[in-house]
Amino acid sequence: MTPIKTDIVVLGAGPGGYAAAFYAADLGKKVMLVEQDKLGGVCLNRGCIPSKALLQASKMIIEARESSRRGITFGQPQVDLAKLRAWKDSIVAKLSGGVGFLAKKRGVQVLQGRGYFESSQTLRVETAEGQQLVTYDKAIIAVGSKAAMPKAFDLGNPRIMTSTQALAIEEVPEDLLIVGGGYIGMELGTVYANLGSKIVVVEALEGILGGADPDLVRPVLKSAQQNFKELRFKTKVVEMTTKGNKVRVVTQGPDGVQKEELYDRVLVSVGRVPNCADLGLENTKIEQDERGFIKVNDRLETADPYISAIGDIVGGVMLAHKATKEARIAVEAITGHETGADHAIIPAVVFTEPEVAWCGLTEVEAQAKGIQISVAKFPWAASGRAMTYDHPEGVTKIIVDPETERVLGIGIVGHGAGELIAEGVIAIEMGATALDLAESVHPHPTLSETIMEAAEVFYGLSTHTYSPKKTVF
Repeated sequence: MTPIKTDIVVLGAGPGGYAAAFYAADLGKKVMLVEQDKLGGVCLNRGCIPSKALLQASKMIIEARESSRRGITFGQPQVDLAKLRAWKDSIVAKLSGGVGFLAKKRGVQVLQGRGYFESSQTLRVETAEGQQLVTYDKAIIAVGSKAAMPKAFDLGNPRIMTSTQALAIEEVPEDLLIVGGGYIGMELGTVYANLGSKIVVVEALEGILGGADPDLVRPVLKSAQQNFKELRFKTKVVEMTTKGNKVRVVTQGPDGVQKEELYDRVLVSVGRVPNCADLGLENTKIEQDERGFIKVNDRLETADPYISAIGDIVGGVMLAHKATKEARIAVEAITGHETGADHAIIPAVVFTEPEVAWCGLTEVEAQAKGIQISVAKFPWAASGRAMTYDHPEGVTKIIVDPETERVLGIGIVGHGAGELIAEGVIAIEMGATALDLAESVHPHPTLSETIMEAAEVFYGLSTHTYSPKKTVF
C-alpha cells in the first residue's frame, strides 16, 4: 500500500484531538485526524453532552414540582423515554456533524478507522476499506479513557451498567444502586432520581465528591439526602451476582456488617482507565506509568521525540476542557510557538443540583501543602437573585493570599455555578487581587454579584452581609 504523508497526525477525535487538529491546521500544517468511532469522542457522544442534556431535561420535572410553592401548579409529568432519547441523540448528532463540517472547512483529512503505531513515524489505520499507512513528522495521541469496570462486577449482565449504558436511558429502574459517589455517579444519580428511580449510593470513602472542599459539597450532600433513597459511606461492594431479572448485591459497611439486596440495575462509577491497549505503543519510545497512562512533560511531549499525548490518556484531571487546553500546548510546542503550559488554570464543575465549581487553589490543597491563606465567603441566602431562583443554599468563596491579596482560588456551590466559575479562572490567570474583584461593578440582581461581594467580605465591606472590617486604603 502507498503511505499517505502528512505533517501532523492526530489519533482520536475527542475535544482534545479535534482541537489539536484544527489548531494545527489554522497554523498552516497539513493534518490528518484519525478516529475509529464518531467525531467528538466520549465527551460529545457518551459523556459531557448527553449527560447535561438529560440533567437539563429531568430537572424540569423537579422545577415543575417545586413551582407549587410559588403558586403555580402543573399536572403529573409524563416521560416518553423514546422522545427523550431522540432529543438527546439529535443534539449529539448536530454537534458531531459540526465537527466534521469544521474539519472539512479547515482542510483536515478525516480517516475513519483504528490506529496502530508501526513505528515512531508510521501509523497503520484499519479502515472499513482496508489498511492504510500514514507517515508523519509529528503525532498527537488523544485517545482518551473509558469507564472502569472491575472484573468482579463484569458479569456480562446488561443490568450492570457503566456511564455509557446509563446514558442510553433504556428504562427508568425502580431501584438503582450506584457504586461510587464521584461526579459521574452523582450526576447520573440526579438524572435517574429526577425521573423517579429510588437511588442508593455506596461509596468507599467518607463522603461524596472527593477532592472538593467540604463546605462546597455540603449543599449537594443535603440535596442528595433529600432526593436519593440512601447514601452509604465507608461501604464497599463485596459481591455482585445475577438473580433472575435482578442484580444481587452484597455490601459491607464500616461496622463490618454485610447486607444482601436486590436491584433492578446497578451503575458502576468507580473511575476511568486509559485507552492504551492495542495502540502499538511498544513500537515507539513512549513510556507509560504503572496504570497505563502515557508519561509526558509540561509541553505534552512523550519520551518519543516524534509523538505528543494529551487529554485523559496522560492522566491527571479527566476533563474535556483540560484536553482542549493541552491540545493547544502540544501544537504550540510542535510548531515552535511559546506555550501556555506554565499557567493553565483548569476549572472543575460538577453538574449536580446544586452545581459545584472551583478553580485554582482549594482549601483542602492549601492545608495539605501548608500554604497560608485567607478565606472570604458570601452566603447566597443574602443574594436577591438566588432567592428569586428559589435556591438560596449556595455559597461563593474566594481563597486569597493574605500578604499580596492575590486571588489564589475560587469555589462556588449553587444554581449555575458552572457558568460563574469562568470569572474566577480569568481572575487567577491575570493575577487579580481581591480588591480588583471588589471594585469591578457587577450587574444587579445577578448571581455574579456573589463574587464581588465575597471579595468585599475579605475587606469587611460587603453590603449584603456583615463581616469584621479590614483596612483597605
